[in-house]
Parts: sequence; C-alpha cells; structure tokens
Amino acid sequence: MPEIINPSGKDIIKVETDFFDRKLSLEINRIGFRTTASVLATYGDTVVLASVMIGDEPASNIDYFPLSIDYEEKMYASGKISSSRFIKREGRPSDEAILIGRLIDRPIRPLWPKDYHNEVQGVATVLSMDPSFRPDMIAMIALSTAFMLSGAPFKGPVAGLRVSKRDNGFVCFDTPGNIVKSGLDLVVAANHDGVMMVEAGADEISEQEMVEAIDYAVKAMKPALDIQLELVKKAAVKTLDYQSVAIDKQVFDLTEKWLKGKMGKNLQKPYPERNNLIKQLKDDFMTFLSQELDQESFELLKKVYLEAFEKNIHKDVRENIIEFGIRPDGRSVDEIRPLSSQVGILPRVHGSSLFTRGLTQALNTITLAPLSFSQTLDTMEKEGERRFFHHYNAPGYTVGEVKRLSGPGRREIGHGYLAERAISPVLPSEVEFPYAIRSVTEIMSQNGSTSMAATCSCCMALMDAGVPLKAPVSGIAMGLMMSSDKVVILSDIADAEDFAGDMDFKVAGTTKGITALQLDMKVPGLPVEILKQALEQGKKGRFTILQHMLKTISKPNTELSPYAPRVESIKINPDKIREIIGKGGETIQKITAETGAIIDIANDGLITIASADLKKIEAAKQYINSIVAEPEVGLVYKDVPVVSVLDFGAFVQILPGKDGLVHVSEMSDKRIDNPRNFLKEGDKVDVKLLAIDDKGRLQLSMKKVND
Repeated sequence: MPEIINPSGKDIIKVETDFFDRKLSLEINRIGFRTTASVLATYGDTVVLASVMIGDEPASNIDYFPLSIDYEEKMYASGKISSSRFIKREGRPSDEAILIGRLIDRPIRPLWPKDYHNEVQGVATVLSMDPSFRPDMIAMIALSTAFMLSGAPFKGPVAGLRVSKRDNGFVCFDTPGNIVKSGLDLVVAANHDGVMMVEAGADEISEQEMVEAIDYAVKAMKPALDIQLELVKKAAVKTLDYQSVAIDKQVFDLTEKWLKGKMGKNLQKPYPERNNLIKQLKDDFMTFLSQELDQESFELLKKVYLEAFEKNIHKDVRENIIEFGIRPDGRSVDEIRPLSSQVGILPRVHGSSLFTRGLTQALNTITLAPLSFSQTLDTMEKEGERRFFHHYNAPGYTVGEVKRLSGPGRREIGHGYLAERAISPVLPSEVEFPYAIRSVTEIMSQNGSTSMAATCSCCMALMDAGVPLKAPVSGIAMGLMMSSDKVVILSDIADAEDFAGDMDFKVAGTTKGITALQLDMKVPGLPVEILKQALEQGKKGRFTILQHMLKTISKPNTELSPYAPRVESIKINPDKIREIIGKGGETIQKITAETGAIIDIANDGLITIASADLKKIEAAKQYINSIVAEPEVGLVYKDVPVVSVLDFGAFVQILPGKDGLVHVSEMSDKRIDNPRNFLKEGDKVDVKLLAIDDKGRLQLSMKKVND
C-alpha cells in the first residue's frame, strides 16, 4: 500500500467502538487540513465528514449567537445521478436536508455559553451512504465531536439515535422501509445528563410507550458519547480563549433597580394588554436613560440596556412561575388560553378553517387534485412521490415587525413539516381517497406555538374539505421552568414563557395516542421522568383543545366542495397496465380523448380518474373495466361486434382484445349453409361464452343466449 502523505504534520488518530452490531469509528487529521476541526465518521458503509470553523472574535453588531449548522446531501453518496433532465449538480438543499440540519442544530445550540458570540459554522457532508439505515445520526455524532475538538467552549458531547419498533422491542438503525411499517420514527438526542432533543412521528402510540422508547434511546447511546470523549483525550485538545459578551454588571444592576416594583403583578395581564404594558415600560426606561446618560453614552449603550431590560423581564417571568405558580397572563399552570375557530370561511377553496388560541391565529386552506399532482422526490435518500404536503407561512407582520418578504426559511419548513407529520397517520389511503392534498397554513398572528395551531387548523380544514380522516388530531405546546429544587410544567405556553423557559415541547395526537412529538431543551439534559410528567399533562391539554375543535366541526363533510375535482379509483392487476396504455400509448390516449377524463396509472395497478363531470368518470371506468375484464364462462355478452366471417363461423369481440369463435352450428337453431349469408363484419350480436379451452380459445354461442 502506498504511503499516506499528511501535509498537516499531525498524526492520524482513530478511535472505534462497537455500536449496534457495527463498528463506529471517528478519525482526525486525514481529511480537512484548513478547518478548525474535522472529523471523519464511519459506520457500516456510511461515511460522513464533519467540518467546523470558529471565528477568532465576537461578531460585531449582533445580539445573538451566530451558529450555523448545515447537512449536505451528495447524490453520489448513494450512487445516484439526479433524475432532472436539466440540472445534474447539487443545488439548493432539499427540504429533507434542511430538516436534518435543524435536527442536528437543536441539541447542539443549548450547549454553548450564553456570553459566546463568535461565529461558528458546522457542516456535515455525507460522502458515502449505506442504504440499510439513515445517515443523519452519524452526522450528529460527527459534528458534536468536531465541535469538541475545536477547543471552543462547547459543553458536549451529544449524540443521537433514530428508534423504531419491532414486536420484541425497540430498534435503532433500522431500514427506512421498516421504520415506515413500524409506526414509530423517533429521534432522541442526549448528553450524559439526559435528553436534549426529541423528534417523533408515530401511528397513535401511547404516552407510556413513547417514554419507554425515549428511555431506551438515552441508555443505548452511551458508547457514542464515550467515544467522543476518548478521541478528545487522545487529541489533547487545547481550550480556546474567548471574549465574553455578557452584559456589564453595572448595566444590569441599574436596569434591575429601575424596574424594581414595576414588574410582577403590575405586568400580569392578558395578552395583548401585557405586551402593551411592557412596550410602555420600555419607552419609559429609554426616556429615563436619555436623561441619566449623556447623548454619546446613550447612543452607545442603548442596545445593551435594552438587552438588560429583556433579561430582567424574563427573570421576572421565571421567578413568578417557580416561586408563586403565577404565569405572565394570570393563568394557572395547566390552563389553556381562550379558543375560537371557524370552518368554511373561504368560498372558492376546497376546505378552510381559522383557529385562534389567545393571540395566536392560523388560517388553513386545503386544495385537492388528482394524484398526478403529487410531489416528486429526488434526493440522496429518497425517490418516489409525496401525496400530502403542508406548507407554513409566517410573515413579519404576524409578530408586529417590518420584515422583507422572502421564501420560507428553516423555521417555516420545520414548522410546516411538524404539522404535516402530525396529520399524516390519520389520512385515508390513496384507494379510499385518490387525491393529492396540499395544505397551507397562513399564520395571521403569533404569540406561542404556531406549529400546533397550524396542526389544529389543518385538521379542521381537511374535515371541511371532506377528507375522510381516521380520527381528528389536536396539538399543544408545553413549557418548563426548573430551579435547583423545583420543576414547573406549563401547558399552552405563550412567547414570554418560551423565551424565559427551559424547554419547548410540542405534542400532537388523537384520543388514541401520539402522532407527532418535538422537544427542545434550552439547558443541558432533561430527566426522562420529567418528560413523562409533561406528556401526561400535555395529553389533558390536547383533549381540551380537541373538544373545542369538535364543537366547530365534529366529522368530515360528506360532500366535496363544488369547486374540487372529482376523482375515483380502480385497482387492477398490474399485469394489465400494458393493455390499458396500449402500443405507444394509443389506448390510453383514445380513452382520454373519447371520455374527456384525466387518467393516472400507478405501477401497483391503482388507476385514478379525474373530471369535474361524473359522467365522464363513469365512461372512463367502463372503458377501462372492459379492457381488464377476464372472459367468464356462462356470461352473456350483449351487442358485441362481429370482427370477421369465415366458412365455418364468425369471430366476435366480446372484450377489447378478446375474440371468440361462434361456430356455424351455434349461430341459430335453424341450419345455416353459409355464415356469410347470415352475418357480416360490423354486425352487433348477443353471445354466450360456453367454454375456454386449454389454449385460451373462447367458444361462443348465439343460439344459447337465453338458455
């Protein structure tokens, strides 16, 4: 083997561990010489490169931590070339890649110091993909390791596992096909202290089973955490110094002193009254500062004082909830904000609803179309079609801000997918309801948990559209406040509690069980036992919201909108597809031209027929049925054409492509000497199928039709 040249001058270091019947290896100093840190992670045939860059000093003029994490899909990793005829190189990341990037970001972001504002970039690039499992959790492990090796103040490690279900328990690194069949697709990220993030789609599983699956994952990922620490120790990582951007104590103390006596009960008002009071308080504080400081100092420090003002407001929210159990708007810890909803509010769309919870408001619309309008999937991992898709929009005006309109960001894509995941398990099959379904949620006002408002609104709009859901779905967002000796779980959190809290936890489901779950921790490690309590409290809140929804619309409408296309389906033997299409598409084109219906044929034999006119659908169905029908002995075929007349009888077409012989002796009770004197081509006759011989030849009779 030729010698490996390593321009970095550093020794290649590799560590390995047994992890679910495969070797997990982490390697450094072989690839990526100019990065702050690079890790090559290998598991089975999956290879992921994690690259990290750390800025030298705090980013200027920003008041947030500038962390970006991207997940790069490469088509070559799965041995594929894009099916697009025009674009063959990777371009904009797919929604799937964006969602995985968010999945990796969410457990990593809370593990950085609050006073660290250096620019940080992490990129996970999939170089090779083993198709027997999804590569995203290996990417999470690789990036966590790279951040630890960078020397930056990252309080890792963190690791993730994707869990599915089997008859004998839970499984990790299952095949994508088995995950779909299992009824559970759960991702858990954790550190040595406990849960950091949960993301799940499920087929109405119970809260108890969900907790058991999460607990299983937390215990099973220990080797993936330990191997990261082993590599960091071998690499002798040096800690980087950083410049803290924490608010100066004098600034914070002055702000706290001015606010003393002005918060607490003075701000405990329903929204939006509370928001207006805080805005007025902020204006008064700025007036005070402008008088207290000289002009130059005021302009220089105004932004810092505003940040101190916000932190004091958040601190006040936490203290009142933890010490007194009093929420910013005066609710009890398990109380839901006022609810209202309507359906059928937009006359020309196929289904619509408006769901309002407190100040949060979601308008949803449903559009139905033939299955040919399904979305084509062409990514590194997936190919095929997506029949149901939910899109989520939330412009700046929904939070009272002036913001340029643009395409959906990572947050919008993530919120849309969460609601889509919550609804998907209760959709009817394509055979039961042969439509492509587009759901769009337009957020009209935001004050906490818009993704769960989108879920509720989407469910009601689907029922308004006449989609026969298996069960209605509702969702709720839960919060958490923790001190050294007390834990408070909050139902239906608003923005103020989200900003000040330690957890953002969303759960959706039916009366039978959970369909979607998303949890993000803002502090390191959540014990599974607390998560169990949050799930049980969330279940009660979900049911309260669901009862309200069912008062607005109790079941799906039985009739579709008059503006929705009519679509019906036929399931045929896939072997018959060729006969329906015909040579060069001749037959299907003829059916479409003669009936005026839109016809789509799937590889599994599902045929959908769409038209605004039910008569056209029926005509197309009859035409297709006549093609795929099999000859049946004893059946009478009426008004069928004579295709040829010979000396010994005539051939008659009883079905398209199915000709049979009427022997001269079977034409009439009377003797016929010459069949040509009795029949001619093009005549329409009634015949009875007497027999089918071992070569598939049909024996027909005209004289025994009435026997």
